[in-house]
Amino acid sequence: PVRQVSGLAEQLEERLFHLYGLHNELIQERLQELAEVMERVGQAEAELRQVCRTVEAAYRDLCL
Repeated sequence: PVRQVSGLAEQLEERLFHLYGLHNELIQERLQELAEVMERVGQAEAELRQVCRTVEAAYRDLCL
């Protein structure tokens, strides 16, 4: 009985390590995807700021 429990405990530990590894990989992938999305968001924000400056300049030119 003790050997069985010990064996089961070892199997469980191996499965947990395996699952932890899979989850860790998944989390790393998601973090990488998030970083890429945030970079694209930053680029879009920069483009929008440029558009706003262009519109402001055009508006000033029209009003003057």
